[in-house]
Amino acid sequence: MPINAALTERSNGCCELCSSTTDLSVFEVPPVKEPNSDKSVLVCSTCLSQLEKQTDMDSNHWRCLNDSMWSQVPAVQVTAFRLLTRLSNAGESWAQDLLDMMYMEDEQKAWADYGVAADEIEDVAPTRDSNGTVLVAGDNVTLIKDLDVKGGNFTAKRGTPVRNISLTDNPEHIEGRVNGVRIVLLTQYIKKMPLFEDK
Repeated sequence: MPINAALTERSNGCCELCSSTTDLSVFEVPPVKEPNSDKSVLVCSTCLSQLEKQTDMDSNHWRCLNDSMWSQVPAVQVTAFRLLTRLSNAGESWAQDLLDMMYMEDEQKAWADYGVAADEIEDVAPTRDSNGTVLVAGDNVTLIKDLDVKGGNFTAKRGTPVRNISLTDNPEHIEGRVNGVRIVLLTQYIKKMPLFEDK
């Protein structure tokens, strides 16, 4: 079953964070090596833009986490934890109150903490692809132009997939393997691969 279909069925066609029923899309909860529904949540455009830090956090909107934090879906729990942590760090005392009530299994807590640590690093400046889409460690991207690889004696062709990327201290660079060689790529020459493509 395609990821979006599985998530739509799981969520009854609602945003898994705020219960909106309009403009829904898939959000991968990093780190994700192989996209699947267990590592993703279905979210509305309002939630997505704030998750990807394209718009500022609207604390009133996130009062919805009071309900979604109790979801039985690990990916939803992890996302709620990370958002509440961001809100708490921004001085929202109610978010800290909710965090104090949350309980997660060790595996989910480790997953959630990974994202919090990544958020703290990304607060400097998010890494974005050529279209402005925020990239996270573990994403898959494709090259949008032919690139000569210095020291590699080959040209990385346009359309070449680069899987499971790593971020660097420079938001304009990522690292990934091309033809078995680990290289640094400029973000202006890559774009994030879609989770799924329409047939």
